[in-house]
Amino acid sequence: MAAANGGRDPGAEDGRRDLVVVGSANADLVVTVDRRPAAGETVLGSDLAVHPGGKGANQAVAAARLGARTALLARVGDDAHGRLLLDSQRAAGVDTGGVLVGGAPTGVALITVDPSGDNSIVVAPGANARLAPADVRAARGLLATARVVSVQLEIPLETVAEVARTVPPGTRLVVNASPPVPLPPAVAAACAVLVVNEHEARVLLEGDPAAGASGPEERARALLARGPQAVVVTLGAAGALVADRRGVVRVPSPAVTPVDTTGAGDAFTGALCLRLAAGDDLAAAVRFAVRVGAVSVTRRGAQGSYPTAAQLDGPTP
Repeated sequence: MAAANGGRDPGAEDGRRDLVVVGSANADLVVTVDRRPAAGETVLGSDLAVHPGGKGANQAVAAARLGARTALLARVGDDAHGRLLLDSQRAAGVDTGGVLVGGAPTGVALITVDPSGDNSIVVAPGANARLAPADVRAARGLLATARVVSVQLEIPLETVAEVARTVPPGTRLVVNASPPVPLPPAVAAACAVLVVNEHEARVLLEGDPAAGASGPEERARALLARGPQAVVVTLGAAGALVADRRGVVRVPSPAVTPVDTTGAGDAFTGALCLRLAAGDDLAAAVRFAVRVGAVSVTRRGAQGSYPTAAQLDGPTP
């Protein structure tokens, strides 16, 4: 399939990029509802809004808007949704040379948002399901330019495993285990940082006594025992916690009034990768990422809610 050329290459000057994201690109079809429907129930919602989304595309935009030299390896359809996604990446300054076009329709996420800002999401993977291990091998040179590589689980698990095998020594692999499925041991062992929310942590630990533990600290330690160098558990309005061989640290979130939580986890992960690429220690990177995530939930949509570095320098809402 053809690659999507024409994106600005932020890493061209010195041959290195802060971040290469390998993951999904979806069109988000969003409806706001007074309440989410029960089984068999129909409710009326707002007019349909269409936004660029997908965990991979979101993380790339979040990092690029904050100033990271970023590239995306993904697959979209040769359709209007695919063009929307490519335009959004390029507008944020992401290098789209690794985005493959064609073979299936662009992935779509069907999202309902309630008055509290909470959302429910169903994803039709489309072209994301066709991002194959061979595509990762063909992009070996792109991955070799990255200080950090981020991958999520909206693409085939065998493709994620190929990313773990392909990332060169000296490059940090961040795995955002969302949506959650059991990670192959080789992927867990390759993780510099495993990022999950509380629900995802429970799913990954299914069958482990720690899955029913009273607090996220115990679950983070159990995930750490499976091989990653560090685990970050996001806690929504409570912030996040960091677990590594030295212990567990909680990082609080600024208090904000949420409008829409869609894509907030991706804003967090993109910001985290940026600061890791800049050389921050993990706790400092998480403190920055928590602030970015807090800002993102005060605005509607996913990519459109992500702050620039200049906006982040202002007061937190």
